[in-house]
Amino acid sequence: MVHGKKLSKETLLPSLLEDKDTTESEESQLEEQRPGRTDIDMHELKGQLPHPDGTTSDQGERESEGTGDAQERELREEECIISEEDYDTDLELSDKEDVYDPTGKTCYLEACEKFQVVPASCFLQQIRNTDLNMVHRGLGPQGTKALAVPLVTNTSIVKLNLRDNWMEGTGGAAIAKMLKENCFITEVDLSNNNLGDNGARAIAGMLKKNGILLKLNLSGNKFTDQSAEYLSPALITNTKLQHLDISYNSLRERAGQSLGNSLSENTGLRSLNLAWNCIQGRGAVMLANGLGGNIFLRIVDLSFNGFGKEGAIGLGQALKENAVLEELNVSNNRIPPEGAICLAMGLRVNKTIKSLKMGRNPIQNAGCYGILKCVQENPQSAMEALDFSDITVNQDFEDLYTAVKEMFPVLTVIHGNRTGTFKEAKA
Repeated sequence: MVHGKKLSKETLLPSLLEDKDTTESEESQLEEQRPGRTDIDMHELKGQLPHPDGTTSDQGERESEGTGDAQERELREEECIISEEDYDTDLELSDKEDVYDPTGKTCYLEACEKFQVVPASCFLQQIRNTDLNMVHRGLGPQGTKALAVPLVTNTSIVKLNLRDNWMEGTGGAAIAKMLKENCFITEVDLSNNNLGDNGARAIAGMLKKNGILLKLNLSGNKFTDQSAEYLSPALITNTKLQHLDISYNSLRERAGQSLGNSLSENTGLRSLNLAWNCIQGRGAVMLANGLGGNIFLRIVDLSFNGFGKEGAIGLGQALKENAVLEELNVSNNRIPPEGAICLAMGLRVNKTIKSLKMGRNPIQNAGCYGILKCVQENPQSAMEALDFSDITVNQDFEDLYTAVKEMFPVLTVIHGNRTGTFKEAKA
């Protein structure tokens, strides 16, 4: 044969396979000739062992495995399995501890590092409370984004107060996105955060998805008529939100029209605050019409707008149609005496209104007298409080009030000084 080395190897290995009485010392010498071989190497080698006739077969592998080697290998494999199971268990527990973080402390610290902001110690101290108060903390847009990350999975906080943190539209969008996922927060205060129209759009998108939130404060966020157009469809879709405050913004005539259309179809709100805006003219009329068609609102604050005579006429008609409203505030709305008389016509038939505030309007004594007179003419009136703050009345009004008081003992009336009464100047 030309391949001498191969011949000697083929001559040696068959003899070892055929000899069943091989001693242990010979086996150990054979193992020493192949130091450092792994089980995989041995498997490959044994699979290539030739028969005496020069052919290879896998049978040589099975015949070469002794009982002792099989037991030893089984022991090694069992030890490996046990060690791997222990290792996986440790990792699993570690992962569970990281994932199961109901407060979100860990991910908050990671988010702060990502957004390059200093973690708010105030948040970490309150992270397990039901009420989270982060008023005047200067979070800014980036700090708000970091704060929103742990709130997605937080299960303890139900009231969130982020007033005056100048989060702007970016931060407002982050909070809105968080509120789409969070299933525990029911009250949110985002007032005085300069959200603007972009923030209003994000909040509107959240309201269309969120079915948990009950109270939302968006006061003082520089909302314009465009913001109202974003929010109006959301108020039709959302049926869970009960208390909404969008006071101290820049809502004008077009906003009144948008909100009026949505209020007539809203079925969730119980209180609405639109104070300190610029709703007037056609917008005031449309808003009043929306209130007339709403059958769920109990409290409405329209103070410090510009309803004027037209808006007051619309409110009078709304009071005739509305059978659920209990408190109405139209103070500081430039309502003249004629407007007050038209509003009073609604009080003549209304059976639910308990509190009416009309202070600081130029309705004069005639307007106050007309309103009180209509209350007197409605024996089913529920009126308990009339507020005519800073409006001067005369003796005729006082006499009428005395007569009405006999019919409605619980009725209280607040007004300015009575005509003809002056305080003596002190020396």
